Amino acid sequence: MTPKSTPSSETDTTSKLLRRELGVVGATMMGLGAIVGTGIFVSIGNAAGVAGSGVLVAIVVAAIVAGLNGLSSAQLAAAHPVSGGTYEYGYRWLHPSLGFTAGWMFLCAKSASAATAALGFAGYGLQLFGVTHPSLQVPLAFAVVGLAAGVSLVGIRWSSLFNSIVVSITLSTLSVFVVVGGLSLLRSAPESPDVGNVVLDSKLPDIEASYLGLLEACALMFVAYTGYGRIATLGEEIRDPRRNIPIAIIATLITSMILYVSVAWVSIGTVGAEGLSAATQAQGAPLQVVARQFVYPDTSYVVAVGAVTAMMGVLLNLVLGLSRVVLAMGRRGDLPKWFAQVDPTGRTAPAAVIGVALLIGGLVAIGNIKTTWSFSAFTVLIYYAITNMAAIQMADHERRYPRWMAWLGLLSCLFLAFWVELQVWVVGVAMIGIGLAWWRWRASLIR
Repeated sequence: MTPKSTPSSETDTTSKLLRRELGVVGATMMGLGAIVGTGIFVSIGNAAGVAGSGVLVAIVVAAIVAGLNGLSSAQLAAAHPVSGGTYEYGYRWLHPSLGFTAGWMFLCAKSASAATAALGFAGYGLQLFGVTHPSLQVPLAFAVVGLAAGVSLVGIRWSSLFNSIVVSITLSTLSVFVVVGGLSLLRSAPESPDVGNVVLDSKLPDIEASYLGLLEACALMFVAYTGYGRIATLGEEIRDPRRNIPIAIIATLITSMILYVSVAWVSIGTVGAEGLSAATQAQGAPLQVVARQFVYPDTSYVVAVGAVTAMMGVLLNLVLGLSRVVLAMGRRGDLPKWFAQVDPTGRTAPAAVIGVALLIGGLVAIGNIKTTWSFSAFTVLIYYAITNMAAIQMADHERRYPRWMAWLGLLSCLFLAFWVELQVWVVGVAMIGIGLAWWRWRASLIR
């Protein structure tokens, strides 16, 4: 099928391209850096609150849906390796309005996820140093957003190195958590341990999650996997993209699923689903609370260090991914043209990075992790629905995977999108309408 485009939808070819400096290992680490963070340290607790012990099922279902979407993203990115991800795929294979909607949803979803990561960083950081003043969480979150933006402005090569160090520390601490937690489950745990003001059930509760709760948990956990999309949005900066992008996306998804299942099993087995949910809402640092119940309670300090580095890694990846979408939208004129600026070295997009940092900072001011995460769940599901629509429209000679996989991914996304909280759904639909209104009148508004 001939790609669908109009003269006004073509990318501004006068805009300088970013340099290709990432290999398959660097791209995979970027994907893991985007996933191994809020998903493990925050969203499992949120999902446990609505699905009980059924969160383990939700993790597996979400992984399957993410896998279908990941394959669609992989073949699209391999065929069209430029900055922007589904924003560009919508323009190329669907219609400019759908391309814009994808970019707009990405900005909404991932800005909310970035705010969640910043708040999570602050929560774990305060726990690490024994600070009990919740009023400090938002100011600290503001500070770490500024740090992530500063690293992004240095360029993708140094950002990748920083990310690799952060991800290595995070994976090491999670391995310690799983091993020590597994050993602790082999011993008798004290009944109803009390940590702070949160009473935790030390046994796996006999909770029958409702059908609706399980579906909402699947939607929440799906967001936890979608960091693989960072690889696609950085497609313009990856060497040999047709080979490296699919490998990196698949490796990222497999690794993250194993981590999620292991951490969730240990956490729920130690404090119960209700205890994990209560710790997430009251403490903002659930895995640290869980680790205090291990036979070696000092593991909680190791977990806190890993959580801080994980949130930093997620935030850095989100700033990078968001800035690349803003860069692409600036090139096409969907955002002011000055967002399309690339620095003389071709390593970063300064205006886009700064604009993204300001947007994330505004969402951080909300200060509510559950609200920002639920909003992210709805918007990112719409985003990946458009991804699958674009994959369906690919010509046979362009595709790598069967068309039916993209159809399954599309139906799964649309189905899960409407099981988040009603008020979040309403706000999400309203945001789509606001975005399309901007797209319709953008030329006159920008002038």
